[in-house]
Amino acid sequence: MPPPLATITRTVTVAAGRFAPGHLGELTAVVPFELVDSVLSETRAVQRRLRDLPSRVGVYFLLAMCLFPEVGYRLVWTKLAAGLSGIPVLCPTAKALRDLRRRLGSAPMRVLFDVLAGPLARPMTPGVRFGPYRTVSFDGCSSIKVPDSERNRGWLGRCPHGGYPQVELMTLVETGTRAVISAVFGPTREGETSYATRLLHHLGPEMLVLWDRGFDGNDFIAAVHATGARVLGRISQRRRPPVLKPLADSSYLSVIGGVPVRIIEARVSVTCTDGSTFEGSYRLVTTLLDARRYPADRLVHLYHERWEHESAYYALRHTILHGRVLRSHDPVGVEQALLTLYQLLRRTMVEAAESQPGTDPDRCGFTIAFQTARDLLVCAEGVFEQGIGEIGRRVLSALSPARRTRVSTRKVKSPISRYAERKLDGRPDHSNVVTSMAITLLPPPSPEPALPAATVRESTGPGKTGSRMARVLAILQAEPERLWRSREIAELLGDVTLVATYRQPARWTERGMIKRVRTGRYAAATQLPTPLA
Repeated sequence: MPPPLATITRTVTVAAGRFAPGHLGELTAVVPFELVDSVLSETRAVQRRLRDLPSRVGVYFLLAMCLFPEVGYRLVWTKLAAGLSGIPVLCPTAKALRDLRRRLGSAPMRVLFDVLAGPLARPMTPGVRFGPYRTVSFDGCSSIKVPDSERNRGWLGRCPHGGYPQVELMTLVETGTRAVISAVFGPTREGETSYATRLLHHLGPEMLVLWDRGFDGNDFIAAVHATGARVLGRISQRRRPPVLKPLADSSYLSVIGGVPVRIIEARVSVTCTDGSTFEGSYRLVTTLLDARRYPADRLVHLYHERWEHESAYYALRHTILHGRVLRSHDPVGVEQALLTLYQLLRRTMVEAAESQPGTDPDRCGFTIAFQTARDLLVCAEGVFEQGIGEIGRRVLSALSPARRTRVSTRKVKSPISRYAERKLDGRPDHSNVVTSMAITLLPPPSPEPALPAATVRESTGPGKTGSRMARVLAILQAEPERLWRSREIAELLGDVTLVATYRQPARWTERGMIKRVRTGRYAAATQLPTPLA
C-alpha cells in the first residue's frame, strides 16, 4: 500500500511584471519598494526607459548576491526567480546582470546604507546602555579581501605578505546590538585613526565610546571629547600621564591632549574550566571623572563590551562571506551592499528581541537569521510581511543562553603572518569558559616631583628659560640614570605635540641643557649650564 501523500499549496505575493524578481524575501519588508525607488530617484539611477532588468530589480539583485556569496550571477538570479512559478520571468545572461550592476553604480547602495545605518535599540533594551549613555565602539578590520586585479592593486596596493589586496574597513558599532552606525573603507596604508576621524560626526553627548589600543592619540581623544561623547578606552603602557589627584577607587585624575581624564590601572587574573590560568594588565582612560558614580571596577568590566565589535566582524567575514574574496574587480564595485545586508539582518533580530521584553539582543543567533533569510528568498515568502515574521520567530525559538564569560585563543591563523606562532598572556590553546575572574585595581604611580620654584621662569626675555624646558629638566634630573626617549617625554608632558618634543631636545642638547647618550635617547646633564636666551 503506498504511503499517504500531502499536497502543499502556497500563495506568493510579489511585484507585477518585470519587477517580480525584485525582492529579498522577508527582508523586503525592511527595505520596501518605495524606499528603493526613492533612493534610485535621489541618486538619478532610475532607468530612462522600462528595461527587461529595471533598476529596482538591480538593487535587490545586489543584496541577494551578498546573501549567496558562494555562487555566480546566474545562480543568484535563479534563486530570486525560484519562488515565482507561474509568472513569466526573464532569464538574463551573466553579461546582462553584470551590465545591470555597472549601470546602477555604487551611489544607490551608499545612500541606502546611510538610510538604514544607525543605532537600533530602544532606551530600555537590555545590554545597550551604561547609566545614561549608549555604548558604542570604534574598530577596524583589514582582513576583507578583493580580487587581485590591476585596478584594485592601483587603489589598495599589493598585500605585503602576498595574496589578495586588502580593504581597511572602519566602523562605528552599537555594542549592545552590534548594529553598524556608520562605516568607511579604503587602503590599509591610511591607518585606523585617520578613518575613525571621518566618523566622529556621528557621535553625540548621549554616547559612551569604547576603543582598544591604537586610538589613544592626544588629537583623537581631544576630537572625540569635542563631540560631547564620553570615552572609555585602553591606552598604551608606555604612556606616562601625570598624576594630578589620586582617587579613593585607586584611579587618578590626569590630563591627555588638554582633556581632563581619569586613569584606571588594573590586573585581571582569569581561571578557566580546564584549570589554566593567565593574567593581563589594563590601563584605561575615561572622561567619566566621578569615581563614586562610575567606580573603577565597573568600568573595567564595561570595557570588555568592546569585544562585541569583534562579533560583528565575525558575522561579516565568516557567517556571510565565509572567508571568501569580494566579487568586484574595480574600486567602484566595492559598494556597501554587504554592510546594508548585515544591517537588515541586525534590524530584524533587534525587533524580534524587543518583542519579548527583557530579552538581550546578544542572545539572538545571527546564523539563524542569515540562513532563514536565504530560505525565504528562494521561496519568495514574506515579501509584504508585517510585524515579527518567520526570521524573528525562528530566532526567538532558539535563543542562546545568557552570555557566559569566555576566553578566546586569539591566534592568528594565517600561515604567512609573522604572528602565526605567537602566544598572548599564556592564553589556552582552545576557547574556554571562565570559572573565575579577579580584578585587582593598581594604585597610581608615584607623582612626578614638584617643580622647583626657581626653575619655572618666564618664557621671554634675556637669560630666561621656558616653563616647558624647566619641566623637562626637572623630570630628567629626578631620574638621572634613566635614558629617555623623545616619545616618553612627549607623553609625560601631555599637552606638547610629538613633533615639537622631537625637535626641542636636539636644540637643548646643543645648548648643553641635556645630553644625548645615543640616537633618540636623552639624559640629564651632569652639570646644568646657565640657560641661554
